[in-house]
Amino acid sequence: MSQPKPTLVFVPGSWHGPSVYSKVLALLAPHAFKTVVIDLPTTQSDRSKNLTDDIVAARTAIEAETTAGRDVVVIVWSYGSVVGSSAIQNLTRPKGEAGKGKTGGHVIGMVYIATGFNQTGSSFLGAFGGKPPPIWNFNEETGFVDLTAVPPRELFYHDIPDEEAKALIAELRPQTIVSLTEASPLAYSGWMDVPIYYLGTIEDKGLPVEAQRVFVQMARDAGAEVTAEEAQSSHTVMMSQPETTAEFIVKAVKAFEG
Repeated sequence: MSQPKPTLVFVPGSWHGPSVYSKVLALLAPHAFKTVVIDLPTTQSDRSKNLTDDIVAARTAIEAETTAGRDVVVIVWSYGSVVGSSAIQNLTRPKGEAGKGKTGGHVIGMVYIATGFNQTGSSFLGAFGGKPPPIWNFNEETGFVDLTAVPPRELFYHDIPDEEAKALIAELRPQTIVSLTEASPLAYSGWMDVPIYYLGTIEDKGLPVEAQRVFVQMARDAGAEVTAEEAQSSHTVMMSQPETTAEFIVKAVKAFEG
């Protein structure tokens, strides 16, 4: 019996829910992958939820697949990279077991989209130099990070049609301060344990592509296996260029499967 296709586990970024992947999921449907999208606890209006809560949510979903004997590819975007990378600790294939014909039940690779590479034990901000960008406003009264300096339309969706962008803005969620600023004991640099396919975003106004390129090179210098491509896109390439994103994911999965 042939090995079943790996399950694809998607982790959104901050301020976003599972719907940010809706277009890509529709395009992936003909490929018959099982897909799971994490609904991050830190975007659900409880100011106490932190990075650890998000990691646990992602790990629970990933472990449900690996425990059942299914391989997993984790797709992460923006803040989601810290969550996904941390969630795969000890769930990857042991060294020396790579390739076809091996027992399933492991994370076999990750797809990174417009993001950085976190360090074990760090916070989300730690992956980006430790300082919050000026576009964030820490609202200590509410416990959430407000996006006030740059309109979300410009920050996330400048290359998406107006009506669609308005709908996406209406779906934005609150993001807890502690999720972005506090380190987690579960934070882990899982990107060192599996091959990475990285999709950069050239027109990104949230995380400039120049910074993305630096992060990729730093990861490679640290010993990570990173295959990188770029799209002429805003930060939310999965919404502005879903075909490009879906094709990239399919290519990555094929490479991970060997």
